Amino acid sequence: MENPLVSVIIPVYNMEAFLAEAIDSVLASTYPNFEIIVVDDGSTDQSPVIAEHYSERDTRIRFYRQSNRGVAAARNLALQEARGEFVLPVDADDKISEIFLETAAKVLVQLPQVKIVTCEYEYFGEKQGKGKYRPYHRKLIARKNVINNCSMYRRRDALKVGGYCEEIIGREDWEFWISLLKNGGEVEHLSETGFYYRIRSNSKRITDRKLKKHIIDVLNRRHKAFFYRELGGKLHYRRSLSRLLNFFYHCYKPETFFVHPDFKEEEEFFYSLPDIFDNQGETIHSGRNIIKIFNAGNRKWVVKSFQSPNVVNRFIYGIFRKSKARRSYEYALKLLSLGIATPQPIGYYEQKIFFLFHKSFYVSERSECNHRFEELIRDVNFPDREKILKAVARFTAELHEKGVLHSDYSAGNILFSQTNDDIHIELIDLNRLKFGKISKTAGCRNFERLNLEPEALKTMAEEYAVARGFEKQECVELVQRYRWKKHKNISSLQPKN
Repeated sequence: MENPLVSVIIPVYNMEAFLAEAIDSVLASTYPNFEIIVVDDGSTDQSPVIAEHYSERDTRIRFYRQSNRGVAAARNLALQEARGEFVLPVDADDKISEIFLETAAKVLVQLPQVKIVTCEYEYFGEKQGKGKYRPYHRKLIARKNVINNCSMYRRRDALKVGGYCEEIIGREDWEFWISLLKNGGEVEHLSETGFYYRIRSNSKRITDRKLKKHIIDVLNRRHKAFFYRELGGKLHYRRSLSRLLNFFYHCYKPETFFVHPDFKEEEEFFYSLPDIFDNQGETIHSGRNIIKIFNAGNRKWVVKSFQSPNVVNRFIYGIFRKSKARRSYEYALKLLSLGIATPQPIGYYEQKIFFLFHKSFYVSERSECNHRFEELIRDVNFPDREKILKAVARFTAELHEKGVLHSDYSAGNILFSQTNDDIHIELIDLNRLKFGKISKTAGCRNFERLNLEPEALKTMAEEYAVARGFEKQECVELVQRYRWKKHKNISSLQPKN
């Protein structure tokens, strides 16, 4: 469309003295295709009467009411009811110029890379004069809101980020601009005055200054990854000193966040893990290490928290050796590149205190496999048990032929699922992999932790031998010889019959 519909959204709370002036400024626009959505946020004055009067007079104006829930909730209601491709928020005590809708919409039509169109502005009311424009860049908006609230954007972009944050009390437009821009997009500034900003001694901008701590706390919680990228750490209450304070903090307690490039848009969850791991998520294993499942959007992610090592190993991991979390991530990528199935790696986190390693997390997608190998040990009547055992033996042979040895090749680290005749097998707990040529002896010894009865082990050993081109009986003897002593007493297994 040459002139896409623009939805002008006006939240109102006790603005009877100014609302008509704001609406009239929009109605005077030169742009031919717009609608006005007025949302009253529980006013106790005549604002609803004024808004309803306008909506009855002009079909381009629609009026909605809600209980007092704040300006962010009012704008979100307007966004849901809007029909326009583009949106311009206008506060009920401000005004816009006649040409602003036209010039801003033209930019969004012609420049798809632009997410926000802002403009020059002037003060009126208790203060007169031209507003000061500061050119946008992400490091600046991380410390200071440099985009007018009255700026045009695409409705689909707003809905994608969930609209305005209703948790934050004050500076909700700053939080909204960060949400729109933190993963990319440009801001276009118009040289013409398009917005007139009314200054009042009791305006929201003045009262918001008392909420500084609350605002910054919410911003840090919602946009931690953004601030770490742009400021090297969190946004501090002394905002201008954030980069300097973060530099010194990370000299003392350095952190590494690494997220797979395919999951950059969901990195806020990843960055929040050190703060939420202890109190959120579903625990599926609690021992030396802790494993939890978290909902990340429409996905389920598995997060493994590795136990902090002893002092000697803290020094070794802090300087000389990669952490278990990092090895798990890198080994997962290597397995996938070799065509060996393992849950998709998402990333890892490491933290040190000075040069001593402290803690780490490894994050992966949750496997779609619904069984573990240990079920085959507990239940000798498991459906298609022999078929699955042979499939796992061939999978083991494939690992070894491709130069991969899992040093903790145990029943809990082999996952499988079965669909008709297809058996899918995945490998997990990857921080103890070794790479290189795997001999027949080393390969057969790799079965030592699989606590199966001798006949089942024989079946696997023979299948493994065929897959690798070895002599069957020799592999059977090797597998039985290297079996852990505590597993040789098969009477202790007590399988189901």
